[in-house]
Amino acid sequence: MTCSCKEKRVIQSDKAPKALGPYSVAIQLGNLVFASGQLGLDPATGNLAVGGIEAETRQSLTNLKHVLEAAGSGLDKVVKTTVFLRDMADFPRMNAVYGEFFTENPPARSTVQVTLPRGGAVEIEATGFTLDDCCCDCKD
Repeated sequence: MTCSCKEKRVIQSDKAPKALGPYSVAIQLGNLVFASGQLGLDPATGNLAVGGIEAETRQSLTNLKHVLEAAGSGLDKVVKTTVFLRDMADFPRMNAVYGEFFTENPPARSTVQVTLPRGGAVEIEATGFTLDDCCCDCKD
């Protein structure tokens, strides 16, 4: 018998934008959740949030929150993020908004400058966990 805790589960959320390509918005394996990068896209319109780096960061983290919640996790259970910025000069403004979402025990983080899809200013990915116990009695 195969332990379902060792099978990857595709995560979807109606509250976050759909994937822009052939990838999943998140994958869960056991109690780990690997969330793909979220741009600052409004899930209702598919457009980037209006208002610059602050608005896009807020929307990106809101999207990430919804994806994690769909897996039974949340921002409080994130252990690592990677922030992708179009321009490192935006770091202080992104960081201020980021700090509103991760107020206590923030996750480890890396930040890199890249070219983003749709002309986005920021994209954030995360690795988190759930508190769910294994769904079976396997000891493998």
